[in-house]
Amino acid sequence: MTETERDALPPAVRELYPWAGSYLEVKGGHRLHYLDEGQGPPVVMVHGNPTWSFYYRDLVKELSRDHRCVVPDHIGCGLSDKPDDWGYHIGDHVDNLVALVEHLGLQEATLVVHDWGGAIGYAAAARLKGVFKRFVVMNTAAFLRPLPASLRLLRLPLYGPLVVQGFNGFFKMGWGLATGRKERFTPAVRQGYLFPYGTWRDRKVIMRFIQEIPLEQEHPSRWLIQGLADGLPELRPFPHLIFWGMKDPVFHPGYLEEWRARFPEAEVYTFDDAGHWVLDEVPDRIIPRIRAFLDENPIPASAP
Repeated sequence: MTETERDALPPAVRELYPWAGSYLEVKGGHRLHYLDEGQGPPVVMVHGNPTWSFYYRDLVKELSRDHRCVVPDHIGCGLSDKPDDWGYHIGDHVDNLVALVEHLGLQEATLVVHDWGGAIGYAAAARLKGVFKRFVVMNTAAFLRPLPASLRLLRLPLYGPLVVQGFNGFFKMGWGLATGRKERFTPAVRQGYLFPYGTWRDRKVIMRFIQEIPLEQEHPSRWLIQGLADGLPELRPFPHLIFWGMKDPVFHPGYLEEWRARFPEAEVYTFDDAGHWVLDEVPDRIIPRIRAFLDENPIPASAP
C-alpha cells in the first residue's frame, strides 16, 4: 500500500498489521497488494473469503524472522484494487497468484492455505510444477463436496446480494456460526477484518466468491476444481501439515476426512474448541507447530 493508504488504517489495526506492503500490476492493469516480509526460504500464504492478508498477521510476525513470507490480497480483497469490470473468477485469482510467484522468482517454497485459498493455492501449485515443496492446510478444500443450505441460500439472486453486500452478513454469519473461540475476535481484530469491506462495492468480491462455488453441473469453476482434485496425487509425496477447526459448519469434519484419504501421510491436528477461523482462534497451538514442521521437513539442497 502507499504511505497514504497505510495511514488510513485505524491505529488499532495498524498495530496488528504494521507492514507497508507492495503492489504488482496484474492482467487488466489492476494492482494486487501483497506482503513480502523477511528473508530465507519462501512461505506463500493464500487467504480465502471473506478475509485478506490480515488473517496471517501473527504467522508472518513469527516466520518472517527467518523465512520470506509472501502474502497476497486477491483482487477485490484487502488492500488490492476492487474493480467493477473484473470477472472475479477462481481461475483469474489462480492466474494472479501464478503471476506473483513468477514475478518474485520464488523457488522451493511452502504453501499455506485457508478457505478458497486451498483451491487457488493448489491450482497455482499444479501449474508451477516443482516450486512448492511443503504444504500447510487449514479448513479448506481442493475438491468437490456438498455444501450446507446456508451457503445455497446466499446464491439466491436478490437475497444473496442484499445480505452479503448490503448488510455485510457473510462476516456476521461467519463469526456467529463458524467461530469456536469468539473471545479471540477483539474489537481491533474485527475492525481489521472489516476495514477493506466498508461499502456495497467493496463487498462485491465476497459475493462473487460465493457465486463461484460450483453448485451447478455446468458451472465453469467445476471443471477447474475437478481437474485440480484429479491432479492432487502428484502432490502426495510432499510433506503435508493439516489443522482443522472441528466446529466449522461449512468445512466440516467430512472435508478433513477427504484430506486424510488423499494425503494419508499428512500430519494432522484437530481442535474441538475452534471453528472456521482456526488460525485466529488457536494461534498459540498452530504457529509453533508450523515452525516445527518447517524445521523437521527441510527442503533438500538443490544439486549444484
